[in-house]
Amino acid sequence: MAKTASDLKPGPVPAKALPKAADGRAIRTPLTQNPHAIRDTREKVLEVAIGREVRAFRKKLGITVADLAVATDISLGMLSKIENGITSPSLTTLQALSRALGVPVTAFFRRFEEERSAVFVKAGEGLDVERRGTRAGHQYNLLGHIGSNTSGVVVEPYLITLTEDSDVFPTFQHEGMEFLYMLEGEVVYRHGSNLYPMKPGDSLFFDADAPHGPEQLTKLPMRYLSIICYPQNSAG
Repeated sequence: MAKTASDLKPGPVPAKALPKAADGRAIRTPLTQNPHAIRDTREKVLEVAIGREVRAFRKKLGITVADLAVATDISLGMLSKIENGITSPSLTTLQALSRALGVPVTAFFRRFEEERSAVFVKAGEGLDVERRGTRAGHQYNLLGHIGSNTSGVVVEPYLITLTEDSDVFPTFQHEGMEFLYMLEGEVVYRHGSNLYPMKPGDSLFFDADAPHGPEQLTKLPMRYLSIICYPQNSAG
């Protein structure tokens, strides 16, 4: 028998659909990034990394490129090229920037030297964790975690399992964005005042700051992926 969070039975509200052309085909939205692009050389990566650090330290001090040019006796054009990763600054230039920005020369290489992590989890070896829904019988299996990283974003991928022993729990609310992908079972999922009936293969992407959670457990057992993203400096 299906489990429900309330006696309210508003009709399902469709998620915001992808835009479609006149012939019914989905219109492809251009990506802002090329997922297949790679940087040409290690030297190019170093230039970009140095430029980003110079810009970040300058902005932290609240000074303009013109202010920095005066303090370092480096031309505006050269500083612009450095901050945009177009040119590789000499050691003399880095020393001048170091003195003007009040940081050690090594600080400019921080982003370049950061380790780029990867986490591999074999089937069935995710980490069982306790979250707010655990008390309602929701099983959370963390599939990987990378803390501090160059993106500034924390991503938490969970495999969530609900069984006959689980209860509905419709009051999750937290910072960031969340993506759900149904693998097994059926659920009516609430986001704000909207309800979405979900079956295997369905997905839901939403702003997690609105109250959300399973409203009706239609078919159990149920498994779905939940991927939560939020800024590194927030609690998640």
